[in-house]
Amino acid sequence: MKVQLSGVSKAFGAQHALRGIDLELDQSVQCLVLIGPSGGGKSTLLRVLGGLESPDTGTVSINGEPLAFDQASLLCHRRRNGFLFQSFNLFPHLTAVENVALPLEKVHGVVRDESVSKAQAALERFGLREHGHKRPSQLSGGQQQRVGLARAVAHEPRLLILDEPTSALDPEMTAEVLDFIDELRRGGQEIILSTHEMGFARAAADEVVFLADGKLVESGSAEQLFGDARDNNVQRFLSRVMRW
Repeated sequence: MKVQLSGVSKAFGAQHALRGIDLELDQSVQCLVLIGPSGGGKSTLLRVLGGLESPDTGTVSINGEPLAFDQASLLCHRRRNGFLFQSFNLFPHLTAVENVALPLEKVHGVVRDESVSKAQAALERFGLREHGHKRPSQLSGGQQQRVGLARAVAHEPRLLILDEPTSALDPEMTAEVLDFIDELRRGGQEIILSTHEMGFARAAADEVVFLADGKLVESGSAEQLFGDARDNNVQRFLSRVMRW
């Protein structure tokens, strides 16, 4: 996964979410993890990389392809990616199978029978085939999150973008979902995610980016950043969140 950002800034009114982000990753990076305090810009950067937000300034290139920010180009870019956000965003009136199959039909043009078959296969991959007939209210939080993951990968995305995928889960469910994400990573899926799970970030990331106050404070390999961070703010943050 080759990612290049140059001078990327984004403001929402008076709030500056991103402040001149510069980043260059080479092809060897398969899993990029964003860490840092809440409100630091992680979610906004994920949305820019996924084509869900247009930056006010700067350029973005993914795998050698510059990202254009006209509507047609953004729609094409979004279709190639898979997304999972902090809220599960499942349709409450649809079953698990229907939640996965509907985007395949409406966004990717897959015919009904094939979309259902793909949805069932995706749910089975995440241990949910027997729950395919259930609506979200009949599923646990971890199961709903796995349905969201199944929906995100059912169309075999080029890039999987995950924003705090375990933020609403208890410890057992968190471990369960992280195991599935790691399985995707080991299977070759390119992933960009934000997380507060530092142990997972350290184990899974090829590259870690620390964001705070909309700025890229430090980036490097997981070994370097977790083992010998250069910036004092990064050191203080990690000493707090990894204390227990």
